[in-house]
Amino acid sequence: MTTTTLTVTERAAVADGLLAAVRAGRHADVPGLLAHLDAAARKALLPELKELRKEVRGWGWDQWNAQVEAQRALRVAGAGCHTGAAAAAAWIGARDLTGWGEHTIDGILAVLADREPAWLADLAQRLAERPAVAEDQYRLVHALVVRSGCPVPTNEGYLLGWTRAMAGRRLVETLRADPQTPVLVPYVLELTETPGQLVWSYGAESPAHWPGALRALADEGVLDRAGLVESCLSRLLRGGRPRDLRFPLALLELLGTTDEERRGRVADWLGMVADAPSPVAAYAQKVLAELALDGGLTVAELAEMSGAVLFRTEKKLVRAQLTLLGKVLRRAPDAAAELLPVVTDAFGHEDTVIQERALALVGRHLGRVDEQVRVELAGAAELLSPVHRAAAVELFGMAALGDDLPYVEVLPPVPERRPLAPAAATVAELVEELVALERHQYESLEDFERALDGVVRHAHRDRRALTAAVREAFSGAYWLERTDHVSHGSQGILTVLAALLGTARPETIDAARRRPAGTPSCAHRALTRAVDTRMWETAWMLTTAARVPFLLATPTWHTGAIDPLALVARLREYRDAGVEPMPVDLAQALLRVRKGDPSAATAASEAAALGTGAGARLADWLTADESLAPGLRFLTRGEDHGSGRWWLADRLVLTVRERRVIRDEFPPAFAWLGASPTEIARGCGHYHWSGLRPLWPGVLPDDRETLAAWLLPSLFGGAEWEERGAAWGLTALAEADGPVGPAVHLALAVGLGCRHAEDRLTAVDALLVLASRGELDPVLLGARLASLVAEGTAKPNRLADAARTAAATGAYATVRAVLVELLPALLTAPKPVRGTGELVAVAAECVERCGGSGGTAAVAGLAETAARPGSTQLVVQARRLLAALGQGVEQAQS
Repeated sequence: MTTTTLTVTERAAVADGLLAAVRAGRHADVPGLLAHLDAAARKALLPELKELRKEVRGWGWDQWNAQVEAQRALRVAGAGCHTGAAAAAAWIGARDLTGWGEHTIDGILAVLADREPAWLADLAQRLAERPAVAEDQYRLVHALVVRSGCPVPTNEGYLLGWTRAMAGRRLVETLRADPQTPVLVPYVLELTETPGQLVWSYGAESPAHWPGALRALADEGVLDRAGLVESCLSRLLRGGRPRDLRFPLALLELLGTTDEERRGRVADWLGMVADAPSPVAAYAQKVLAELALDGGLTVAELAEMSGAVLFRTEKKLVRAQLTLLGKVLRRAPDAAAELLPVVTDAFGHEDTVIQERALALVGRHLGRVDEQVRVELAGAAELLSPVHRAAAVELFGMAALGDDLPYVEVLPPVPERRPLAPAAATVAELVEELVALERHQYESLEDFERALDGVVRHAHRDRRALTAAVREAFSGAYWLERTDHVSHGSQGILTVLAALLGTARPETIDAARRRPAGTPSCAHRALTRAVDTRMWETAWMLTTAARVPFLLATPTWHTGAIDPLALVARLREYRDAGVEPMPVDLAQALLRVRKGDPSAATAASEAAALGTGAGARLADWLTADESLAPGLRFLTRGEDHGSGRWWLADRLVLTVRERRVIRDEFPPAFAWLGASPTEIARGCGHYHWSGLRPLWPGVLPDDRETLAAWLLPSLFGGAEWEERGAAWGLTALAEADGPVGPAVHLALAVGLGCRHAEDRLTAVDALLVLASRGELDPVLLGARLASLVAEGTAKPNRLADAARTAAATGAYATVRAVLVELLPALLTAPKPVRGTGELVAVAAECVERCGGSGGTAAVAGLAETAARPGSTQLVVQARRLLAALGQGVEQAQS
């Protein structure tokens, strides 16, 4: 940029014009104005630009458009006025300015046109080290790299920006024309998270397909093929998510491997076949199989490979490995002594067909091993399913495999309630907990309740000390200033702290806590409103002259429940201190008190003797037997549910009945429990509203039927919409108090059918806990599962995975009882239900392990299915189950 010689007056006029242009947001005019100023004059403008930047940052939403334009102009002007590369990089990469970078790139390059290459190189490297700048403003950084001639940056941000810039329908031509391509491609392959452009589902023939483009450039010699293969193998060896390994695997498959590359990397292939995701392991298995059949693997290496593959759960890989072992043993019978013990690893596979194949393979080559190996092989037969044990006894000529031992059901111990730790004893400890709570939100009900009760207790004892400590710990927080805002959800505790410090307006908090609850549209709104209102009530109390020494609703147990006698003691202390309970706090305490506790009758008598209104309410509550659980009603798709609205996808409706105690005595925050009759469909748009999720079970810890009904929308999100983490509430339901009925069993059934394995595992844990507590109704659960499969919410293969996991813990009888109730609906369905064979296989395994007594009468449709011709999984497993139940196929056919 060429400067013009100006007088002092002219320079001042230009400077004023520049500042006016920046304030007005005319960023396109900035390069021309700066061209008239030399380096010293530009530098002299920096203080005014910084002040203007601070001013613009404080403009309100009503000036948003003007603010955006002014920040664009500021970015260009500041870039041209800074004389140091470090300061220029800090200005250009500032968070409040980079949001508008694409509009200012040409202007920045124009104002930097006269800088030395070394200066531009320094700036380019500094900007490249800022991930957001390097990725989002790749064009700017790349232009600086080209102008300066500096080395190409290879950090992640620059690589992501480069892959985005290269993407397009003419990918091969674009990559070929860019001199950076040979440098950057190896670094792209090293990225832990593969850029999205590289894993998008383009066909191999598409001109936008990255693996195909790189393979074409390797064929042309633009890229080093051997180097690409090395990079792909290194990335696959590091492992990671299947999504991130898709690109290097696809590229490696297109490039292919030479005989030297395959033989020289045997250890790497073995590592991949053992630990890599299925697609990578399958490719490594294919390579190793070719080597094995060509004599490129030693017997020891093949044994190591086989041990790794047969330990995996993927049936396709295991079957392929058994086939490979069969071919090798036919060619090299002398290898039997080393390979057959490895084959027995498949004896413990979940698929009995694979077990049968492995046993047959051992039988074919058993004559080629000595007695010591035979004893070792016979010992492994204990891993076989009972259906194959007779064949194993005949093969090895051994005694029975423990089939005469009595079956013992193995269930987890009943979880013990953990007492909630008391509130922090000192202000310093409390403030430390508050800081952790603010940073990590509400990770547990226990932490939140201890902190909230701690604030009330210490405010009552020494408010000045607590206020000073909180103000110091949260210095700089926005809520330290006077505000009309009332936080809710995961930020609700901040309103309590703002009330403590006097920065929240009492009238605003009071209006929030008194706001009519209305009819919640979903469980998320209902439960969140209950938690929010309790926090707002606590905050309001801190803004008034009223003071309570502690909160009544603080749990005594980790589940959120309150011991009845403990609540009576708290009310007695309130009475003696002349303190009236806060309405929401008392209501929440009533919902948490354990009505089924052995001490409930004694507590009711003591509460009535207190002579207070709160004591009388507690006594009535402990002696009442009315449930708050809503009714559950299923709708067909498109059915009008009575309110004039059509629910196309929502088939479950919660029917809330009117209850006098809720209508007359509970605050509006709990009206959803029965202040007026209403219906709420299961669908909503708040499946991601999880900030308060750990606190929701604490609203109704003593009435899990009601809690289960209100948590159903979250669970249905995991089964129908494949939301991750949807089954989080099942653990709380299993450990909570109160009767177990239709809602809990429906919640458990939905959890067992969730999309993600971790959610199904949570549901399995809940099932086992309920079984250990003697609260599981297998008939009811089986019926719920059948209805979910019929409507398409639950898929049999997911249920089979959950059932198999539960059975493997030793709960074969429990799982058997559930499946015997589920299977008739699937076996007699008008149309075949895909995946039924897997469920039948699990049921057969359970019956073989624990016997067919105890309610395992003939399963409707089983005999007819077993009598079908063919050898599909369903037919084979139906015959197996029928045999295990003691009913022959011949009897069914007769």
